[in-house]
Amino acid sequence: MTTIHSTERSPSTPRLTLDELARRDVPSLDALYHRGKVPALATLDGNPTGRMLAVRGLDREPLAKRVRSLAGASFFPWGGKSFASKDDAHGLGVNRVHLGGSHKLFPFHTTIEASVVDGAPCIRLDYDLAENPWVIRHIHDEVREVSPGLFLGPAMWVGETAHTFVLWFALDTNLPAAPFGWG
Repeated sequence: MTTIHSTERSPSTPRLTLDELARRDVPSLDALYHRGKVPALATLDGNPTGRMLAVRGLDREPLAKRVRSLAGASFFPWGGKSFASKDDAHGLGVNRVHLGGSHKLFPFHTTIEASVVDGAPCIRLDYDLAENPWVIRHIHDEVREVSPGLFLGPAMWVGETAHTFVLWFALDTNLPAAPFGWG
């Protein structure tokens, strides 16, 4: 049986923003992820805005500043993910990509399961679907809520024997809805 963890915070806990997360380095994001909680899958339903945060090996100045600037630019191709829960434990989603127009690419299934990072519950995004290209099928994403409506996740490469951390990303359900959804 899967346990859903509450995301209630004490009144003294500051509310984080996407911009604040983008200023953090890999170790800081890792520590924050370990403290994150798993809400019901339906909490992500819709079109949260996404942002790449910190890339392994590129999270120290001056490269980190350039990565942050690129990831936060309006022309950055990844706009986030769209989610639709089917029940308390299963859902589906797709990435929103802006390259020569708006596209829904690289679908995934969502489940609540143990994280490969620390074994605690997370929302897993499973790209190992027949319609995805081989390279995408080897991506492992997972997320936890780190502040109300703000989700943090590691993106990893799935190798034959291990998962290799690549980058941190965030999804923000507090921002206005993205320009397109499931329709």
